[in-house]
Amino acid sequence: MSDDSPAETTTMKSPVDSHLSKIRNIGFAAHIDAGKTTTTERILFYTGKIHQIGEVDDGAATMDWMIQERERGITITSAATRCKWKEFEINIIDTPGHVDFTVEVERSMRVLDGIVIIFCGVGGVQPQSETVWRQADRYRVPRLAYVNKMDRVGADFYKVVDSVKKRLGANPVPLQLPIGKEDDFDGLIDLVNLKAVYFTDDLGKEFEVTDIPEEFESEVQMYREMLVEAAAEQDEQLMEKFISEIELTREEILQGIRKGCINCSLVPVLCGSSFRNKGVQQLLDVITDCLPSPMEVPPVEGLEPGTDNKVVRRASSEEPFTALAFKVATDQYVGKVTYFRVYSGKIQAGKRVFNATRNKKEKLMRILRMHADHREDLQWIEAGDLGAAVGLKWTTTGDTLCDEENPIVLESINFPEPVISVAIEPKTQADQDKLEESLMKIQEEDPTFLRKADPDTGQTIISGMGELHLEIIVDRLTREFNVQANIGKPHVSYKETVRTYVEAEGKFVRQLGGRGQYGHVIIALEPNERQKGFKFTAAIPDGQVPREYFKDIEEGVKDSLEAGPMAGYPVIDVIATLKGGSFSETDSSPLAFKAAASMAVQEALQKSGSFLMEPIVNVEVVTPEEYLGDIIADINARRGRVASMEPSHAHTQVVQCMVPLSAMFGYSTDLRSQSQGRAEFSMEFDHYESVPRQISEQITSGYYTPTY
Repeated sequence: MSDDSPAETTTMKSPVDSHLSKIRNIGFAAHIDAGKTTTTERILFYTGKIHQIGEVDDGAATMDWMIQERERGITITSAATRCKWKEFEINIIDTPGHVDFTVEVERSMRVLDGIVIIFCGVGGVQPQSETVWRQADRYRVPRLAYVNKMDRVGADFYKVVDSVKKRLGANPVPLQLPIGKEDDFDGLIDLVNLKAVYFTDDLGKEFEVTDIPEEFESEVQMYREMLVEAAAEQDEQLMEKFISEIELTREEILQGIRKGCINCSLVPVLCGSSFRNKGVQQLLDVITDCLPSPMEVPPVEGLEPGTDNKVVRRASSEEPFTALAFKVATDQYVGKVTYFRVYSGKIQAGKRVFNATRNKKEKLMRILRMHADHREDLQWIEAGDLGAAVGLKWTTTGDTLCDEENPIVLESINFPEPVISVAIEPKTQADQDKLEESLMKIQEEDPTFLRKADPDTGQTIISGMGELHLEIIVDRLTREFNVQANIGKPHVSYKETVRTYVEAEGKFVRQLGGRGQYGHVIIALEPNERQKGFKFTAAIPDGQVPREYFKDIEEGVKDSLEAGPMAGYPVIDVIATLKGGSFSETDSSPLAFKAAASMAVQEALQKSGSFLMEPIVNVEVVTPEEYLGDIIADINARRGRVASMEPSHAHTQVVQCMVPLSAMFGYSTDLRSQSQGRAEFSMEFDHYESVPRQISEQITSGYYTPTY
């Protein structure tokens, strides 16, 4: 498809055929360059969705459809597609591996029923591998582990399985073993069927199933016993047979493994080489055998709007319509496209739905099934399916769409705070309005991207998850939105927090003739646990302040925490407690209590003595041993703390360390010069930490420049 022509649109005339037990909603997640998009490309080829394999490095992968993705050879935005394998319909979301775009993984995890986490056979568990694993844990998403790149020098399947167990605290259960490794990786051993699988053609379509070679018998016996025991542990009847030394059938083994996978008590492990077209068809079989259908995951729970009453929706088209919007994208041909997961009920194109999160009525002008940037019109969409909508004006990421007669608000999606900022300004006056409009559209798409006006300079400040994140946004402004802009140097997004418990009083009284304004509160602030964010509570005797004003008081507190007293940075990790106050039956109003709360918090912040917090990133450096000393010395000079050093493969070392983000600008260039281009690194945001006093004083006075 050319960049200046609309994507092809086809129409499905019959209603969606929803056989829930035959649907799989899955995603692929991994560290950058582990092979997610390559694996997805092979799956699309083997399922007949595409007829020619496109390679990531050539900029021809189907799921990497953005021009920025094809130029850089990385995935930037999650892309959805649907394919058919045997009698199963599989919805797939291919997610990015770069930490700057972790929001795409987060919102995908929220709506998927299963995930395939891909590990590099050489690198094993890498920093972003741990991040996506934690995200899957948070949403209790059943998962498979696929050890890719078994053909690479240094690949070690057993070492990766061991690292999954030790570093991720998982219970990995191999269903396959590799036959050979590196250049000699020829096939795999199927431990369920006790057969060897050899790949006989370059496209991986043809493979030969044979008996297991004798040299693998002892190894196979050991891992087969582990597999059978793991399956038996998931079911009492199977365990009775196992204890009685009655051999479990293939179906019983799969039954146990499937049960353990769905309840997240074990992780089936597979192996292959997606780039060499080995093992992907077997991966598809395990996806359908072990990952759950929409009927096998717990019913979705939510609240009745405005109450604490719990509402449950089962995965059935007979239930009231319930869906969660998990992604918003801007399409230059059809406008705003909203991706959503249907949990219950069904909806027809052209019908109205209710946005229970925002209390707004919406109209589904069109319902689409997406295949990367290709659109397929649907007349219906039902429970258990993923789709996209055109025509939703108010809906954003995390909003609940439902039947107005049966409203429900589902749990939304939490996103990390941006950690890096730059100033941006239009090159010409003509670009001013276009810049603001374009930034609004990007912010609607990306919850980890923020924009605001600097009150001192009047500049527009944009914030994101890293340098690459902001670089992609600026590139999109130029190419996609035709906006020319000047960009400043990156700045770290510092935060402030309070030191001690403190109370303060705020009283807002205005009398300008007629009805006045009266609000009076006593607010206490105290430190919260690190990374626990903001919490508001009320500990006030009944009758002092009506409960109807609590929400306004909380909003006033939040507004005042947007700018701390030290340097105007947001205040985080704070517990605010309403301790007292008073009201007037005639003059009190929401506005008055909001203003009083704001006044109280501002005074409390001045009393408490706040301090600066800076983002700390988890850095992993892989380097040849001869450069290790120089690299460690450089990390120490950047105020970094080395957590561990472990040998990897071929005389290389893996260094794990925590470093302030402000010290990591330009690190890529410095690392190349220190290692003659042979070392590589990755980093991800980990936590906020207090800034040393001397550097804090330099930051607040505006004179801080990182020195190494």
